Amino acid sequence: MRVIGCGVLLTAMAAGQWAGAQTDAGAGAKMAATVMQEWPAGVVTTENNPGKWAYEEGVLLDGLAAQWHVSADGREFKYIKAAVDKYVTNDGAIKGYPVDAHSLDNIEMGRAVLLVYRVTQQEKYYKAAKFIHEQLAEQPQTASGGYWHKQIYPNQMWLDGAYMAGPFRAGYAATFQEKGDFDDIAKEFLLMDAKMRDPKTGLIRHGWDESKAMPWADKTTGLSPEVWARAMGWYCMALVDVLDWMPVDHPKRAELIKVLQRTMVPVVKYQDKATGLWWQVVDQGARAGNYPEASASAMFVYALAKGARMGYLPMADMAAAKRGWDGIQKKFVTTDAEGKTTLHGTVKVGGLGGSPYRSGTYEYYIGEKTIDQDAKGVGAYLLAGSEIEQAATAGLAQGKVVMVDAWFNSQTRKNAAGNTELFHYKWDDDTNNGFAFFGRAFRWYGAGLEEETLSPGTAEGAAKLKEAKVFIMASPDIPSKNPKPNYMDKASGDAIEAWVKAGGVLLLLQNDGPNAEFEHFNTLTDRFGIHFNPVLRNHVVGDDFPAGTLMIPAGTGVFAQPHKAYLKDTSTITVSGPAKSVLTASTDPKTDVMMAVAKVGKGTVYAVVDPWFYNEYVDRRNNLPLDYDGYAAAIDLAGWALRQAH
Repeated sequence: MRVIGCGVLLTAMAAGQWAGAQTDAGAGAKMAATVMQEWPAGVVTTENNPGKWAYEEGVLLDGLAAQWHVSADGREFKYIKAAVDKYVTNDGAIKGYPVDAHSLDNIEMGRAVLLVYRVTQQEKYYKAAKFIHEQLAEQPQTASGGYWHKQIYPNQMWLDGAYMAGPFRAGYAATFQEKGDFDDIAKEFLLMDAKMRDPKTGLIRHGWDESKAMPWADKTTGLSPEVWARAMGWYCMALVDVLDWMPVDHPKRAELIKVLQRTMVPVVKYQDKATGLWWQVVDQGARAGNYPEASASAMFVYALAKGARMGYLPMADMAAAKRGWDGIQKKFVTTDAEGKTTLHGTVKVGGLGGSPYRSGTYEYYIGEKTIDQDAKGVGAYLLAGSEIEQAATAGLAQGKVVMVDAWFNSQTRKNAAGNTELFHYKWDDDTNNGFAFFGRAFRWYGAGLEEETLSPGTAEGAAKLKEAKVFIMASPDIPSKNPKPNYMDKASGDAIEAWVKAGGVLLLLQNDGPNAEFEHFNTLTDRFGIHFNPVLRNHVVGDDFPAGTLMIPAGTGVFAQPHKAYLKDTSTITVSGPAKSVLTASTDPKTDVMMAVAKVGKGTVYAVVDPWFYNEYVDRRNNLPLDYDGYAAAIDLAGWALRQAH
């Protein structure tokens, strides 16, 4: 079974409709395939200067990254890396970066550079990302402390800049522990909210000239005359993307969520009721000359759907997103006989001032022409499509927290900036070792993700554990992996057992004998009738993938769909008491138990002999054949686990 787009094949359950997996490619996957065929390595033929460092290509890569995160089709990541490698040299320099322009537009491609660093950990990508980050220190600012959009536009803030710089800066700050950056990031968004919002409509104007010197600027407010759809789209997308990175305890985070909420209310209000689309000049409807615009419509769909899935916006906004997506398909998308997908109806350019002069009036905006297959429009379309693929399940686990252990497995590494960071089976780890894709599987349902960095045996750690509905423990440390491992103890075992009995769902993902601790860990698992045996099974040498193959049939009681799984170098399980075998690797149900489940009190325990959802065998950018569907299985298991949670 080849999973091209891990969309949703819904199965009716008592708690609602939950996701399994499907093999049909969604609209986003079809567009991604077209992009990779038509524009190798990100050389976009519809641009004026194909292959030149530019924000249009950056937005396209953002869309492909979002598509990769829902499809686990590794070809999409390889495409992003090839596009970045056109510019980043072996010593981390960026070929063709226009330093003297001091343009926020040139920051945008940094998101793709940062993604490639996070996945590969190669120093050259860190150096390139650091160089881009340093450009912001040279960016001119208004008297109020907001970035000029470009050197050639003095004292002016444009909504475009929120997307061009904000998400990259937030991602960089989170990756390299530049926590002070989040204060400035929040300030930028809040300044736009305070100065650029139209008090009558609640919509946000395209530009603000703090000096009020530009001819297009209102002499009292400094605002540009109209609400341009794509400008607002940039701002909305930037908000939902920045919140991905902003620490949950940052004092301005809640304020940014409120900004998003009050921004999307008028966005939904001005959605065209007949088509589900948004107009080029948002609040002017079907006024003569106005027209629905593709890129902005996709941007609003993305912001609404992601905002709802992440819990920032009411789930009712998902309906508006779906109407918008349906409208985009009907109005703007065509597919030829060879399966090539084309997005029509994207405005190529839009701005203020400059030469020739752009007045920002209604007549100016409706006079801008649309083109087919514009890269930034396609990027926005891919972003929107990635959210629509998750829309059917996005509200099923709102408010439920899934916590991964970072105490019994607390390995650290130094990143390229010299910072110490947790890694190995962690949500924030995009390398082969991480659980980033496993975390995204839970995000399909709208669940929140956290880490348990404290011992559950302490009062503080036990209290934190109580916040979780699902707790995941993977491959407890041994000295060769962590010089100071934290072993399971009685107090921790008591706390975890009590949490399970109260209704918690515990996922135990053990490893093979040479790579994980068993003796202490089994003092916990034995309480549930699950004993991990420190043997080496499913041993794989080189690319002997069949040796690690485990076929999961339908009807296990855990997985709704059949899967072809890859579990390399595993232990085995002996079951007793409340535990029952779910899957064995032999015909004898008493031997080689690979998965087991135990019902304990009000809670549930799932055990497996390998932490098999780590990125290396899920994100499919490595050598594992595409017919292994680990990500689809992860989505399936995540749905089951959340469904058990009381």
